[in-house]
Amino acid sequence: MLRVRKSAVGWAVAVALTATGLTPASPAAARPQPGPTIEWRPCAKDATAECGTVSLPVDWNRPRGERFELELARRVADPATREGALVFGPGGPGDSGVDRVVDGSSRFSPDLRRRFDIVSFDPRGTGRSHPVICSRQLLGRQPQVITDQAQFDATLADNALLRADCRARTGALYDHVDTTSAARDLDAIRVALGERQLTFHGSSYGTLLGQRYAELFPGRVRAMVLEATMDHSLGTRAFLETQAVTAEDAFDEFLNWCSRSADCALHGRDARALWAGLHSRAERGTLTDPDRGGATLAPFELSRLAHKQLYDTWRWPGLAEWIVRLEGAGTSRVDTLSDEAVAPYPFAVFCQDWSLPVRDYREYAGLVRRSAQLAPDLRYPPALFAVVTCLGAPTPVADPQHRLRVRTDVPLLIAATVHDPASGYGWARNVARQLGRHGVLLTYQGWGHGSYSSSPCVRQTVDAYLIDLVVPTQDASCPAVEPEV
Repeated sequence: MLRVRKSAVGWAVAVALTATGLTPASPAAARPQPGPTIEWRPCAKDATAECGTVSLPVDWNRPRGERFELELARRVADPATREGALVFGPGGPGDSGVDRVVDGSSRFSPDLRRRFDIVSFDPRGTGRSHPVICSRQLLGRQPQVITDQAQFDATLADNALLRADCRARTGALYDHVDTTSAARDLDAIRVALGERQLTFHGSSYGTLLGQRYAELFPGRVRAMVLEATMDHSLGTRAFLETQAVTAEDAFDEFLNWCSRSADCALHGRDARALWAGLHSRAERGTLTDPDRGGATLAPFELSRLAHKQLYDTWRWPGLAEWIVRLEGAGTSRVDTLSDEAVAPYPFAVFCQDWSLPVRDYREYAGLVRRSAQLAPDLRYPPALFAVVTCLGAPTPVADPQHRLRVRTDVPLLIAATVHDPASGYGWARNVARQLGRHGVLLTYQGWGHGSYSSSPCVRQTVDAYLIDLVVPTQDASCPAVEPEV
């Protein structure tokens, strides 16, 4: 283990630059500006937590222009043991950090909660922070899987209509929900909390926020954990292929558990053959879901719903039982559509963070075939829908993929799971290579999307890093914890 000495930064300079959004070269930087503040109040849902807002620029390149209110929540530490604030970066995109905190922040250990205020937020464009709003009808026209060139062309046209509709309903913020803007929001949160440096734990999509912050503000990072990290250096083909391999590996591990555990409803059966039969029925349009009122399950939806149940091992028994119910499901009925004319669209950030161009249907179909070859059971990786919904997005995107350029004093801690169904272990290893000596990889040998909550070993290692800046050795590893039912 390596203990890193806490380094100092120019506090007054950092506050001034963060508050104004200006660089040192700007003449206006000499004019002092008030820093961001948060007025805390008891949360309506649970008065033991505190909620608040901070006013931030819609466009950080125009810090005196239009503003929006970013919603936050916190649970304060024991005053006798408090050392600072720990900011949690929620995943998704679209997860609510406010809900995470108000609902208890139980994902963090009692020791961390004694030492740090647990703070999180709804990122710009999501939840309570000026959400992106779009026509429900136009959102519903997005296909899960494109079937021919005519539908490819129609999707391009519909996506253009959707972007215009979202912009008209949401306002100027629609064009500024990228993670670079969110990283500047995060630094404003740091200032408003009175923290000289940032202590941060990001999960899943929240790791992009942490990575970008570390690139923009390396001297302001005290400690940063990237759990279930994403690799923001991949192009269209690599992005799809790596997620397909990751999802298939997790499904294999689920089937392996079923073969060795009598707690699996599929134990003793040829589960892979049964699953293949369900896929065939989905392709024919004859598969229905008894858990959703007998709604017809398309092939993409079948894969997506199964993939989601692989995120936590405690869900595995339920996944097996669902597969058994699918096998005997009856005829379908038509679902009643919502009467709401509009719906939130938190996925808008993705199309401003990723450039995933596809020239035409022929190229798209090749990507789909390759994904099915790499993942014969879960044939449609969730990333495939990202390609569809971002077709025709304006380029260049605000926060394009690139190799990381991080120069922090303390190494970032990458907490990775070997059989993570969503953020593959290969992504974590590639991020660690990009970080070099500015990152260290902690490997959990088990399963699930994330590891802090499922592995006592990971939790202890992460806590030691966040509390005392004890950095684990390179290639540190924690053993798998067998699924509990």
